[in-house]
Parts: sequence; C-alpha cells; structure tokens
Amino acid sequence: MTIDKGSNVPSPAGAVADPAATASPIGFRLDPASGVPTYLQLVHQVEQALRVGYLTEGDRLPTVKEAVESLAINPNTVLKAYRELEHRGLAVGKPGQGTFVAGTLRRVGLAEQAALRESLLGWLRAADEAGLDSDGIAALIGATLRDFVDRADEGGPLRGAGRRAAHHHSRAGRAAGEVA
Repeated sequence: MTIDKGSNVPSPAGAVADPAATASPIGFRLDPASGVPTYLQLVHQVEQALRVGYLTEGDRLPTVKEAVESLAINPNTVLKAYRELEHRGLAVGKPGQGTFVAGTLRRVGLAEQAALRESLLGWLRAADEAGLDSDGIAALIGATLRDFVDRADEGGPLRGAGRRAAHHHSRAGRAAGEVA
C-alpha cells in the first residue's frame, strides 16, 4: 500500500480559491493482492499519511467521488472508510464540503523522522546488497518488530501509545498468519 502525495492543480487565473474545492494532499492506491479489505486499505493510508506528516489537521481527504473515480470502487466502500476514520477521531465530515482530517497520529518531529528515514534507507540498501527482495525485507522487518514488541511487553523500551499500537499490529499480524 502506498501513499500518493497528490498535486494541487492551480486555479484558473482570477478564480477565487474555495478551501473545500482544493485538491487533497494525498491520493489513494489499492493493492488487490494484499488480502486487506479495501476500506481498511484507505484507513491505513490515511493513518500512514498522518504519521509521516503528509496530512495534517484541517487537510481535506479525497472526496468520495474522486476516490470512486480514481480507484473504480463502490462509493459505500469509501464512506465506510471515512466513517471508520471518524470513529477513530481522525476525520470529520462537513456536509457539502467534504471530509477533513480532525486528528493526528504523528508523535515524532519531522527532523527526527528525516534522520530515521535516512538511517532506514541505508539499512534497506544493505539488505538489497545482501540479496533480500522486497518480500524478504518485509518479512525480516515484521519478524524483528514482533520480537521488539514482545520484549517491550516484558518491560522493554516501547512507551505509551506506541507500545499499544505496535502490540496491536504484532498480534494482528500473527492472527493473519504472518511468518514470525
């Protein structure tokens, strides 16, 4: 699942900018082979965009019509995803205007994220040079994260909400049959 940082198309000369009509900062992508329900893929992409700072409070999500047209899915699927985001306190629907980000998940500053990303890119290059393909890399990261979370459950380094979220993802992965 990927996040497409959408491009805002400039308004025609002389047009008055309508905040509700501006393009969303992200576009959705689907992975039909993932086994994850379509509405959850949309929810996860919004959560991921919030974590990395692509979305911030007040940003407009793609309209149902935009999502349906770009993904060729049922409007009810998009509505279900947006209801789930509202339930989680991450979005709010404004009749006639769209759905907007109402919360955040980002806990680490952008500078810290940039440094961590650079470090991870170095690790990924090393994994690639060692001969791991993307599935092998994902499996190694998943198994290592589960080990890390299991140690955290025994009093390790994860803190607060991070521990709960990682623990949830670790357990959910096991339930889905991921290899440890």
